[in-house]
Amino acid sequence: MYLLGYDIGSSSVKASLVDAQSGKCVAQAAYPESEAPISAPRRGWAEQDPNDWWTYLKHATSHVLYSSGVPNDEIVAIGISYQMHGLVCVDRDQRVLRPAIIWCDSRAVELGDEAFKALGPDFCLEHLLNSPGNFTASKLAWVKQNEPEVYERIDKFMLPGDYIAMRLSGTIATTVSGLSEGILWDFKRNGVSQELLDHYGIDPSLIADVKPTFGIQGIVCAHAAAELGLTQGTPITYRAGDQPNNALSLNVFNPGEIASTAGTSGVVYGVLGEVSHDPLSRVNPFAHVNHTAEQPRLGVLLCINGTGILNSWVKHNIAAPDTNYNTINTLAAKAPIGCDGLSIIPFGNGAERMLCNRQVGCSLHGIDFNHHSRAHVMRAAQEGIVFSFMYGIEIMQQMGMPVTRIRAGHANMFLSPLFRETLASITNAPIELYDTDGSVGAARGAGIGAGIYLSPNEAFAALRKIAEVEPDSVNRQAYVEAYERWKEYLS
Repeated sequence: MYLLGYDIGSSSVKASLVDAQSGKCVAQAAYPESEAPISAPRRGWAEQDPNDWWTYLKHATSHVLYSSGVPNDEIVAIGISYQMHGLVCVDRDQRVLRPAIIWCDSRAVELGDEAFKALGPDFCLEHLLNSPGNFTASKLAWVKQNEPEVYERIDKFMLPGDYIAMRLSGTIATTVSGLSEGILWDFKRNGVSQELLDHYGIDPSLIADVKPTFGIQGIVCAHAAAELGLTQGTPITYRAGDQPNNALSLNVFNPGEIASTAGTSGVVYGVLGEVSHDPLSRVNPFAHVNHTAEQPRLGVLLCINGTGILNSWVKHNIAAPDTNYNTINTLAAKAPIGCDGLSIIPFGNGAERMLCNRQVGCSLHGIDFNHHSRAHVMRAAQEGIVFSFMYGIEIMQQMGMPVTRIRAGHANMFLSPLFRETLASITNAPIELYDTDGSVGAARGAGIGAGIYLSPNEAFAALRKIAEVEPDSVNRQAYVEAYERWKEYLS
């Protein structure tokens, strides 16, 4: 008995096959091997052809079936994770009408800002928990305004994961979590926001049927089964956006638990046990995978553009030629906590939402030419990244979220002992590092949705913890002083 998980990213599609009994991944594949193309017809635009996602998925599926030798009739459920906030439009024959407008496309910013003002900040934040911003509803409004001939032909609009589920099953559906990430869900009324639809002039019939995040959302149709080598009738029992799914992959379901990633950009995703919002909309609350009206579970998403990209910049511009990240981490650890007064503000990768969309750039403060070395700069960069995480976590704490534990995959910046020790110490929260990824999480989520696992703890019993990092209580004050100095430079 096996579970199949897909992770539909903007760079590749990954598939994982998990043994339902042991919980272990038996095969994994990603396609394409090089990064998938993103089209930018104009500055600030970002589009992909949804048909390409399906092609990538076919290749990845073929590889995991072949490499594992698992008979297709032993796959009992399918789960889907996907890049958030995208827009796919299809006609009555389920044909794609235009390229998908993906998460990093910024064409709808002005429309979202206008909607925020017209509907009123109080309404948007109390009901939608966010500004309509550059999310899916605003992208659809852009199509309506700028491509009316396309809009008139739309039968349904959907998120990337909804599209893949449609190709698998022939039926179109979405979830409350998905509607909330599109800023279409009214948390006060527990339904689709009619006010937002009315403002944009969007026909409510364009919204897909709502299915539970866990449960039968559709079954593999004959056509898809023939294309993919799967068994017709296999149920699709879970779908979620990549960040909620990353949290699920790390068994993060309860208030106070945090899931984090730190690649080029950084994400802190914390679970909140009440419906709340940030008055300045610096972080984005969405319905988490286990959210219900009776037992609220919000995933509060903090996305920081200027994180690992700073560490990469240091490697290529400050470090000696051919220096690798392990060497950088070793050198950085030779400098003291607080870097003898050197601080780096890391926001050199565009405007930051948690700074109210200010574009403050990256800057060095307190440098002493007679004292500071490469090691100080390398450590200050990593401390600056950690401090940006802490700055966002403080916003979450102001919303009522306790931070008790941080979980992360053992990858990217979390490979650095200095980075993770600094983060654990400044947040005063233990960090647990795991060997997992989104497609494996989606497979385990499918097991929950199919009723194979009776609880998340059962589903993630095989989740392998690589290490746990405890806060440094002895030196915590030094971290706090360095952080307070960093905040003074930021302001």
